[in-house]
Amino acid sequence: MRIFLAGATGVIGRRLVPLLVDAGHEVTGMTRTPEHAALLTELGAAAVVCDVYDASSLSAAVVAAQPDVVIHQLTDLPDDTSLIADYAPRNARIRREGTANLLAAASAAGATRFIAQSVAWELPGPGAAGIRAFEQTVLDASGIVVRYGQFYGPGTYHFEPPPHPRIHIDDAASRTLDALTTDESILTLADAPD
Repeated sequence: MRIFLAGATGVIGRRLVPLLVDAGHEVTGMTRTPEHAALLTELGAAAVVCDVYDASSLSAAVVAAQPDVVIHQLTDLPDDTSLIADYAPRNARIRREGTANLLAAASAAGATRFIAQSVAWELPGPGAAGIRAFEQTVLDASGIVVRYGQFYGPGTYHFEPPPHPRIHIDDAASRTLDALTTDESILTLADAPD
């Protein structure tokens, strides 16, 4: 398949790209920064530098890639966990505006499948309503929501396993491939409870 992966250099995206390429898919990976484009090329993907908030450029990039599938792995989270609360409005915006722009671009490109990253736990405060609205937007567009447990492993917030629901980052990436062929509208990817 031809796959457009938004968020291709994020913690899961950089693991997902080589898995998709190794499975024989033609991958176009999107990143916000030119510095990360070289990594995508090394991983075997065509690189596109684009801002999800620039709707016209995004649409042009997705249409040019002619994807069968669009995968949304975009987040706006800090490297420093003490700043997560400060980034909450930014991450909510990417789920709201970024998702709307990416869905519109996928539709313009004629993509037949849209897959979006979500979480498998209840967020505190207004984050819970934001996640519900985000997921409903994806489901209303006949997309697939992938709810991940908390990531752990190299490059994540948790080197050691956190409380459930959780999933090792490498397992999360490999199990995301199931979303390419599932008949389910919501997939929950998490380790089995102890």
